[in-house]
Amino acid sequence: MFSRLAGLPRHRALALCALPVVALFAVAGLAPLPYSIAQPGSTADVLGKDKGREVITVSGVPVRPTEGQLRMTTIVATGPSEPIDLGEVAEAWFRTDQAVLPKSSVYPSGKSDEEIEKHNLGQMKESQDAATLAALGYLKLDPKKVKVRLHLADIGGPSAGLLFSLGIVDKIAGDGDGGELTGGRIVAGTGTIEPDGTVGAVGGVSLKTQAAARDGATVFLVPKDECSQAEAERPKGLRLVPVTALSDAVSSLRALEQGQETKVPSC
Repeated sequence: MFSRLAGLPRHRALALCALPVVALFAVAGLAPLPYSIAQPGSTADVLGKDKGREVITVSGVPVRPTEGQLRMTTIVATGPSEPIDLGEVAEAWFRTDQAVLPKSSVYPSGKSDEEIEKHNLGQMKESQDAATLAALGYLKLDPKKVKVRLHLADIGGPSAGLLFSLGIVDKIAGDGDGGELTGGRIVAGTGTIEPDGTVGAVGGVSLKTQAAARDGATVFLVPKDECSQAEAERPKGLRLVPVTALSDAVSSLRALEQGQETKVPSC
């Protein structure tokens, strides 16, 4: 092949050599890639209602009225079986309101769409159970005497755990001094929760901050290990508060409510 090209004019030789490269890029541009494209999703106030039902219902202890909001945040990603080509990945890569994520980090591999939906709903149920135990443990209340029901339709995954726990604490105890834990603000955030109150990292934090700011939040609670990701695309006017445990989040919100800004950490 090299001997035949040697006898051709230079521009023709270069053109012939480029053909396989062009063909390769053409195939790559049309071939589906193992990525999902994500963008800011909806937010939901866990202190409010969802489809006419209270998101958090508590019985066995007095419940306080609340006026502020605690908004859990979500991302929306292309489906597990939806093909994504190179052009779409390239466009999303340079946009601040989209992110390119490996499908394996968004969806369990080797499962059907129905299985994935069931998996995500199962994670949400586990998260709700852990959130209840974390909140009641923090308040030193007996889960056998205090009953908590959580309702949030059409949202799966474990990343609302922290906000559920904070919602329970706010409804029962507020800021501990007769005021609201939120101080009447719109507070948003994300983070998994363990029964002992430990807060864990989640995905898509930079997109969730955008969803929070869009829906009016001025404070965003973020797992401490994801501070740098949240800061990278932080919307103007949104304060990032790092947390590692439910107790951190409660302490920071109480300090904000009481005007003790210097006691509140920032990313």
